[in-house]
Amino acid sequence: MEKKYEENDEIQIDLMELFLALKKRIWLLILAAAAGALASGLYSCLILTPTYTSTSMLYVLSKETTLTSLADLQIGSQLTQDYRVMVTSRPVLQEVVETLELDMSYRELRGKLRIENPSDTRILTLVVEDTDPIRAKLLVDQVASTAAQYIGDIMEMVPPKLIEDGEVPSAQSSPDVRKNAVMGGIIAAALVCAAIVAQVLFNDCIQTEEDVERYLGLSVLSQIPECEEVDAKSRKKEKRRAGRTAKKGGKQNE
Repeated sequence: MEKKYEENDEIQIDLMELFLALKKRIWLLILAAAAGALASGLYSCLILTPTYTSTSMLYVLSKETTLTSLADLQIGSQLTQDYRVMVTSRPVLQEVVETLELDMSYRELRGKLRIENPSDTRILTLVVEDTDPIRAKLLVDQVASTAAQYIGDIMEMVPPKLIEDGEVPSAQSSPDVRKNAVMGGIIAAALVCAAIVAQVLFNDCIQTEEDVERYLGLSVLSQIPECEEVDAKSRKKEKRRAGRTAKKGGKQNE
């Protein structure tokens, strides 16, 4: 029998029912989390290509600018934004491609390059990600030196100083196998949990005495046991009778 709702009835969510349904299928949630973590970890290890990151830093201020006034600080901040644009410009990246004889376009090189500016500083951080750790260092060093020279020529000033050159990374920066495995397990468990909750919420069958009173407005006078329970009780009684009969027959024979 299905539950019937009237127009003004509010659909109530029984949190205890949801909790019991989740508790009953806790093994399914654990299995889904383990399967999701395993699948995500294997995908990260076997399918995704590892990438390596190398970093270089440039100092924006030069000999022509000082830190003796607020105007100089503002000039340094403005130069930082200008330098960010120049570093990723086509002439700089094209020269890097030609110098290193790379088998890629300057647009592809731009996709590997990331420019960062730490807050309250006049320092540019150049970050290059590549599948080869040695090539990542070569790229970031060449981009830094080429950009510094290009900026000096265009702005007719002393080129920005190289604070730190890149280094060959010893560990991959991505993918993070552990993080991906955890996220995969959480997502898989969440999907199974959502499916269980949806099954409980959209189950419109009357299952308890409270459902009868709530949706049909009728009082429950008695309960009829299921046929399986009746059959089980009948079998038990028959076994008991058969046992008693066998005992009586054994005594008479004696």
